[in-house]
Amino acid sequence: METGATIEVYLLPGEYFVGDARYRIRTVLGSCVSITLWHRRLRIGAMSHFLLSEREGEAGPGLNGRYGRDAMALMVRQLQGHAVPILECEAKVFGGGSMFPAIEAGAAPGIGQRNGLAAEQLLAEYGIPVVSESLFGTGHRHILFDVSTGDVWVRQGEKGTA
Repeated sequence: METGATIEVYLLPGEYFVGDARYRIRTVLGSCVSITLWHRRLRIGAMSHFLLSEREGEAGPGLNGRYGRDAMALMVRQLQGHAVPILECEAKVFGGGSMFPAIEAGAAPGIGQRNGLAAEQLLAEYGIPVVSESLFGTGHRHILFDVSTGDVWVRQGEKGTA
């Protein structure tokens, strides 16, 4: 690999990644949510792709990136390992779409809405400001996070029909 080349990372559900300015991180979200954390001066960032807001019932051993609360803790831990002051990070939040609106219609929030609200609550608990978000609605989103600039591009996929 040549010096200065961009390294592409693709996140699957339940994964997260922390990297420096050499990285661009991609994923595709439906009802899942991605939180990006970025430190402007250090140009280090993190991105999650979680499926559920938190565990229900008994917690398994260790933290698991499939759950929003755990994914956030994992990203924060790794960022702190790189001497990133968490309170100096900015956050962006994406996803939480309704993939089957006819089925999910009702009084109770669907999985996507619960995930998006949980992400906002987690960031408030950590004291990290949300500078941008693209949450809820219908259908999937393609996400691309350029850690060198902190930019995140979102492309809304076709709306789900059910």
